[in-house]
Amino acid sequence: MWLKQKKEQNQQDIVSLLNSIASNGIELSIDELIQYQNKVRLIDLAARKSQHGQMSGNYLSRSKGRGMEFDEVRHYQNGDDIRAIDWRVTARTGKTHTKIFREEVERPVLVVTDLSSSMLFGSQLLFKSVQAAHLAALVTWHAKGRGDRVGGIVFNEHKHSELKPRSRKQGVLHYLHSLVETHQHTLLLQQQGQSESHPRAPLSSEQLNDSANAAFEENCARLRQLARPGSLVHLITDGNHISQETIRHLSHISRHCELVVCLISDPLEHDLPSSKYKMNVAVTDGKSKQQLLIGDPASAKNYHQQASQLAQQKQDLLLKAGARVLHFSSGQTLEQQLTDGVASWKR
Repeated sequence: MWLKQKKEQNQQDIVSLLNSIASNGIELSIDELIQYQNKVRLIDLAARKSQHGQMSGNYLSRSKGRGMEFDEVRHYQNGDDIRAIDWRVTARTGKTHTKIFREEVERPVLVVTDLSSSMLFGSQLLFKSVQAAHLAALVTWHAKGRGDRVGGIVFNEHKHSELKPRSRKQGVLHYLHSLVETHQHTLLLQQQGQSESHPRAPLSSEQLNDSANAAFEENCARLRQLARPGSLVHLITDGNHISQETIRHLSHISRHCELVVCLISDPLEHDLPSSKYKMNVAVTDGKSKQQLLIGDPASAKNYHQQASQLAQQKQDLLLKAGARVLHFSSGQTLEQQLTDGVASWKR
């Protein structure tokens, strides 16, 4: 009786939390992402690295690689920097002209959100993919509030949307709609794979993993081309498809941009659930299924050690690439984690 009451109470708590964020934990709607415009106080996107470039604009003392933006060409005046002479205009007009630059007043903020099939997993509150979208929404709304331009990439194994930085609310909404569309596409692909009328030959977990690895690498390469010096870049992923090649791309990006990698994980990826009795439970990560033995202390300890080792390997690679690494759980709302200081990112 006590166990039944406890289970019912836990379910009520989960429903209450989901209602508070207008989510069902599995699907994604534009409404639940729009509400994050009222929660931007939870974070601060101020850059943390010191300035390395010679010229900078907004966020002068704290941004990395900021540049100047071309404004106009005018006649050369005494005291002008001769390096800024526009030789083409000078040759065409016969009079010396110089280029005038102005400080950039907006910083590009790029958000790259991984919505591949490994993100369709959640054991307690939300799918990792849903939490990733919530975090992306929070970042984009905060950037918009600071007057920054918002863009980025949203992708899964089979498609991607590349969005060049745009200012104002339209830039944010464009990004949020891409999140919803790509997430729906990932869910649809998973459902079709499980219940097609004329199913194709099923892909092995190795083939699915190869596809996800390739997509992750390709989109890191796209990001490398999209990210202008001085951009603030947020990569939101579970990190399951990090490779040496993606680290190479990220290392290049971090030399010119502020790179923040937000790793989304589920509680079950760290520890097995506790149980008084030994039992096997089946779990799937959207690509493969496996049996887990719970209720056995030795198995739980071994599971935790392996999970910790894998998580540390991910973090070490990303730190080596010059990224700032933040950790978020799909088992709690973002507001819980940021307010309580669970996630290492708050005002």
